[in-house]
Amino acid sequence: MARSTATLHEQQQALTRYLRDPEHCPPPAGMNRARVAVYRELIFNNLHTLLSSTFPVLIGVLGRERWHALVRVFLRDYRAVTPKFGEIAEEFVAFLATEPPGLADGDWPPFMAELAHYEWVEMALQQSEAEPLPVGDAQLLLSQPLRVSPLAWPLAYRWPVQRLGPDYQPTEPPAAPTLLLVRRLPDWRIRFAELSPLAWRLLERITQFPELEGRSHLHGLAAEAEAADLEAFMANGLGLLQQLHGQGVIGVGVRVEHPLYRVA
Repeated sequence: MARSTATLHEQQQALTRYLRDPEHCPPPAGMNRARVAVYRELIFNNLHTLLSSTFPVLIGVLGRERWHALVRVFLRDYRAVTPKFGEIAEEFVAFLATEPPGLADGDWPPFMAELAHYEWVEMALQQSEAEPLPVGDAQLLLSQPLRVSPLAWPLAYRWPVQRLGPDYQPTEPPAAPTLLLVRRLPDWRIRFAELSPLAWRLLERITQFPELEGRSHLHGLAAEAEAADLEAFMANGLGLLQQLHGQGVIGVGVRVEHPLYRVA
C-alpha cells in the first residue's frame, strides 16, 4: 500500500512538472500523450485568458508572441498562494516585481513590472469590497485626525506608466517620479489623475501618521518644503484638503488601511 501511494505521488509530481514546463519535462510514464496534452493546453489557455483581460497595454507593448512566452515563464516558475482565479493577476504583478531569474535572458522592457501594476490597479479597485468614506464635516479638517479613503490609492512610479504603450517605450526613467491618484467614483468608474509632489506627500503623511490632525500635517509639510510664507502655505494647504475632501479622497476620523504604492 505504501509503495502504491508513493507511486501515485510521483505520478502527480511528474504531471505537475509537465503541465508547468512541457518543453523541458516529459509527461508521466504510461500516460497517453494525447490525453495529457489536453490538460497541458487547458491549463495554459485558462491562465492566458485570465491574465490577458487585465493587461492589454502590456500585451500591446510585448506583442502576442512575447506575451505568450511571459505567461509561460510565470506558469513554470511562480508558485501562487491564492486559490482564487480573481487574484491571479495580483500574483502575476507580484511575480514581475521580484525580477524573476527566468526573465534574466531576453530584452524585456525595464518598465514592465510597473506597467503591469498600473494596469492591475483598475481591476483591483473595481473588485474591492471596501466602502467609501462617510460624508464628514469639512470644518474639522484642520482640527481632527484625517484618513485616506480605501477607494483612493496614491501611486508613485519611476516610469510614466500612464503614457506607456506600443508607440512610447522609453529606455530610461525620467528624473522625477510619476505621482498618480487612482480612485473609484460612486458610480464605480475608475478615475486616474496626476498628483503634485505636495499632494502626494500629504496623502503619504496622512497614511503614515493617522493620529495627526490636518493642521499638524500642513505644518509638517511646510517645514519639509521650507516654506518662506507659512500663512500663505497654510491657506493653500487648507484649499488642497478641502478639494481632496470634496472628492471623497480623505475624511475625518479613524484610520482605514489601504495600499500605498511607491517607487523602490
